Amino acid sequence: MVQQTRRLYENALSHNSLLFTKNNARNINYMAVLVFHKCLDLRKMSILGQPPRGNTFTHWKDRALDCSVTLLCWAWFIFGFFFFYSWRYLLHAVFSREPQRHFQRLNHSFYQIFFAILKFAAPLQKIEIDETVSGIRSGVVISNHLSYLDPLLLISVYKQHKTIVKAKFFSMAIFGWVITKAGYIPATSEGRLSRIMIDQMETMDAYFKGGGNLFVFPEGTRSRDGEIGPLHQGALKIARMFKVPVYVLRICNSDKLFTPGKFFFNTREENIIRVELIDCIDPDYQMAPPSTAELEVRVRQAFTRVGA
Repeated sequence: MVQQTRRLYENALSHNSLLFTKNNARNINYMAVLVFHKCLDLRKMSILGQPPRGNTFTHWKDRALDCSVTLLCWAWFIFGFFFFYSWRYLLHAVFSREPQRHFQRLNHSFYQIFFAILKFAAPLQKIEIDETVSGIRSGVVISNHLSYLDPLLLISVYKQHKTIVKAKFFSMAIFGWVITKAGYIPATSEGRLSRIMIDQMETMDAYFKGGGNLFVFPEGTRSRDGEIGPLHQGALKIARMFKVPVYVLRICNSDKLFTPGKFFFNTREENIIRVELIDCIDPDYQMAPPSTAELEVRVRQAFTRVGA
């Protein structure tokens, strides 16, 4: 933008040299205002993602790249599932003694490949996962929520995982079957979902003791401004009920790759998606058991300290 401004100013001087000889002070002020407003226009176009005039080809080339990467990832979602994973899910559903564990591992593998494809097709996108995050076992994992990519990212991190899913997804033909078999928990216990929730709660103690994690986004929706909204207490009640630690994570920059409200990935800008552990809340449940409200305060304090 600095170069464009310099060219604009030089052009203004050359086209208005006669005027400058007649009334220097007035015309210098006039041209300064003109250049200033042009800078504002360029800055506005940059913020809105609009290409400066003359860069139409570059703009459409970038859009084509975003479109290609997005379609490639969607192709994996559709064709990768049907050709490489659907029959494996069916085999484990019919013959496995522990279908839940195998469905979770298949989901983990599926999304690991998804992110491998994404990083290959969009080399400007980097993903950094703290070792402490990858090593979490037998706990409730709480995270902020910026993008639809966030739950997929945590599934790719943990082989043995469960999460709380919106009720509407359980009614989808194939996807609902997969998440039910994987032991994911519905966000509501109304109607037929009450049986699913009861079944999961009855086996949750053994699940935690076996090293499993329950990861949750307690805001219940994606944040549009990066600020932490009201926190639902369901996951904290589960942590308190089964006396397991609460791990607080912060996910950064996933919304820059997949912005809420947009369909295409933004692959053209350098970006590092980070997942880091910002607190581990491991109270003494025997001697000084905390209330759910106290756990919520600790979680919010953790997010506040890092500015999430």
